[in-house]
Amino acid sequence: MSVQPLEDRIVIKPADAETRTESGIYLPETAKEKPMQGKVVSVGPGRRLDNGERVKPAVKKGDIVVYGKYAGTEIEIKNTTHIIVRESELLGVIEG
Repeated sequence: MSVQPLEDRIVIKPADAETRTESGIYLPETAKEKPMQGKVVSVGPGRRLDNGERVKPAVKKGDIVVYGKYAGTEIEIKNTTHIIVRESELLGVIEG
């Protein structure tokens, strides 16, 4: 099963939550923060303008992006959690 997003929506596979701090302390499940970055799995065709033209999305499959903590809608694809967000909910693309 795969999901092809519509319009300006993007499917993201969130990065795994950190299991320990930089100083080496292991975090219990209740203390882990929700990840706010992930890898783009699929991109819709883009937003349609009033004149009928489409605006090509600024991200592509494989990009690592940053999004808001509570952005998007969580879905499950092949027993893996993914998030569908609108392009406007993305905060940036991580380069390098």
